[in-house]
Parts: sequence; structure tokens; C-alpha cells
Amino acid sequence: MKAAYIEQYGGSDEFKVGEIEQPTIGADDVLIEVHAASVNPVDWKLREGYLKEMLSYDMPLVIGWDVSGVIKEVGANVTDLKVGDEVFSRPDIARQGTYAEYVAVDAHLVVKKPASLSFEEAASLPLVAHTAWQVMFEVMDAKPGDRIFIGAGSGGVGTVAIQLAKAHGLYVVTSTSTPNVDWVSELGADEVIDYKQQDPTDSVRDLDFVFDTMGGDGQGKLYNMLKENGMLVSISTPPNEEEAKQAKARVEYVFMQPTGERMKKIAEAVEKGELKPVVDRIFDLEDTKQAHDYGEEGHAKGKIVIKVK
Repeated sequence: MKAAYIEQYGGSDEFKVGEIEQPTIGADDVLIEVHAASVNPVDWKLREGYLKEMLSYDMPLVIGWDVSGVIKEVGANVTDLKVGDEVFSRPDIARQGTYAEYVAVDAHLVVKKPASLSFEEAASLPLVAHTAWQVMFEVMDAKPGDRIFIGAGSGGVGTVAIQLAKAHGLYVVTSTSTPNVDWVSELGADEVIDYKQQDPTDSVRDLDFVFDTMGGDGQGKLYNMLKENGMLVSISTPPNEEEAKQAKARVEYVFMQPTGERMKKIAEAVEKGELKPVVDRIFDLEDTKQAHDYGEEGHAKGKIVIKVK
């Protein structure tokens, strides 16, 4: 099968596009003919080798852990999916990825694609929607009326988190750069702060939750926005426990784990009109290097998609 793969860790120049062996499926798997995949920050972190202490792979390695496509084969134990079903999924990151014509996925992580979505739109959602859902409704356990700051409102996770938060009755504060302020407001945010003009940590106060999507050196200032015993959850940098103690805040670090039940809830949110994909740019499989380069620039509005078929 044709795939974009790497044979060693490194920069985007490591990508090769060519023929590799098609995956075989186990009794609990389905084989998906990939129509589209998408690019997430974990993809380039993994490509660079930053996660090799946590995740061990055989080379050549196919990266990519979002997929939409059509089931071509089902394992002996799979009863709720069939050949020909149009599906989407965030596969297990411990297995080979989705920048390829075929991928083998644990069937329990696969659900039928909402009919209203194109394959490209569907591929943009699983990882970021899983992340937003797990953070806000499982780890934070946010409830209607709670006040939340969502960092990087125009990013892949931010655009989805804003929509899901509003659908669940949260008051949403977010930040973005000047050109995106009106656009992010249209996603549903109650307050949009232009970080080019104002640091949100200087003015926003008394929040129940902070969803830190960026991490880094600025994380310590995010506690300013929380009420006492408020909660900061980061998906980028594990919070400093001492800083959190001084700020009288609860903290968690989340490395997202997909579940089939959550994937069904994501599909339902799409079907109810609560969640719409935000696709910035679509690249062909042959241009995977350029897709990564664009993603690493950090200016995408929503998601970057790789069209395979």
C-alpha cells in the first residue's frame, strides 16, 4: 500500500512516500481504507522522537492518529460494524498510523461517520474532540454555568472545545490573535481576548477552570485567572505542583486516551448540530512534509487534513 512514513526520527525531511506492507487485522480489528487523516501536534512531536521513551515503534513508522474511511475487512469477533461502513476513529497511538491507504484499528474505537460530514471533515475531529471532551467533562467534570478559559481558541483543540463547552452550558473565555477575534466569537465564545493587545492573565479572574492547550513558560500566570480551588488542566506541559499549591489550585495533566463510548458521544454532538469541524487546509498524501511544516508554524485555524483517497 502507499503510505507516508519515516525510517528514523527527525525533521519533516524524514518523510518518504512509497509502498509498504499493508497491515493485517486481528480478531477484534477492522481494516479501514483511508480516505482522509489529519495532522496533530503529537504527530510532529512523535516524528522528532520526543515521545520515544513513552512509545516504542518498529520502523518504518506510519504517523497519524485520526482517520475517516470505509471498512474493507472485519475481524472474527466484530459484530457491530460491517464491510462498506463509512467510519471515523482516533486509533490506538501504540499502533501504526493513518497516513496510508489502509490502517488496522481496534473495532471498539471505530464509529460510523455522521452522514452530514465529508471524509475530510470527519478526519479532522477525533483526536481534538476526544481531548476536549476528556478534559472538560471527565477530568474537570464541568457543569452548566461553570466559567472556563480555553487557550488558543483558533487552534485545533480550541475550536472544538469552545463549541462543546457552549453546548454544555459553560461560560467560555478564550484568546486568539487580532485577525481571528470575530471568527472565534462566531464559534460561540462569550469573551474573546486579543492576546496581541492584552494578556488575558492580567484581566480575567474568578474562573472555575483553565484549559491550558499551550503549556510552556507562560503556564504559571494562568493561575491568576482561577478562583480559589479552581482547576487547571494542561495537555501540553505537566503543571508545577508547587506553583499550584501556592495558587490554591487543583491541577491535572492529560495525555488523551480514546474510548469507544466517547467517540459515540462525539458523533452524536455532530448529529445534534453542537459540533462542526473546522478545517484550515487540505494536503495530498504526497505533501505530508508540507502539511507538517505548515502545522509546526502554529498559525492554522482549526485542523490540517491529509487527503488519501
